[in-house]
Amino acid sequence: PPAANAAAAASKWVRLNVGGTYFVSTRQTLCREPKSFLCRLCCQDGPELGSDKDETGAYLIDRDPTYFGPILNYLRHGKLIINKELAEEGVLEEAEFYNIASLVRLVKERIRDNENRTSQGPVKHVYRVLQCQEEELTQMVSTMSDGWKFEQLISIGSSYNYGNEDQAEFLCVVSRELNNSTNGIVKEPSEKAKILQERGSRM
Repeated sequence: PPAANAAAAASKWVRLNVGGTYFVSTRQTLCREPKSFLCRLCCQDGPELGSDKDETGAYLIDRDPTYFGPILNYLRHGKLIINKELAEEGVLEEAEFYNIASLVRLVKERIRDNENRTSQGPVKHVYRVLQCQEEELTQMVSTMSDGWKFEQLISIGSSYNYGNEDQAEFLCVVSRELNNSTNGIVKEPSEKAKILQERGSRM
């Protein structure tokens, strides 16, 4: 009968009044986490919670509705999605209030990842300029030590003259990222880097 179908549909859907904002969801979604506040509120509708309802029959929850969206979406599809303008700490607070342990764990991981990214700060580089002759270029570039990257080659003309043959001179600019673990101190260069420095320091 239509009346029975209507009653069944009504019992399936739940209206929530969270801090003055209405949300509609199913009992199945709200009870996805059996130990959560929402499951106890909607699926074990007993006197223990003293669940108040407003004039429309919606469950009254005195919490910030801004952060309820990510909570409800997590229960719907199991993924943590937080808009850029929302603070993760706010979502964490609500996840703890609603007692959704798996979501609390996810939000804490997200906050930790963000803190790690922020603490690394901008990448710093250290640069060196090496002087070499044309015939030494290939060997010098091929023996650059790990971490050093070729940046620029500058021709500075011919300084040496062997018989009739001019040897072109070059300045080779190389760089490497400054490792955060060194706290701003450049580590002692490897043997290969020392060879490069010595070669570069010849005039």
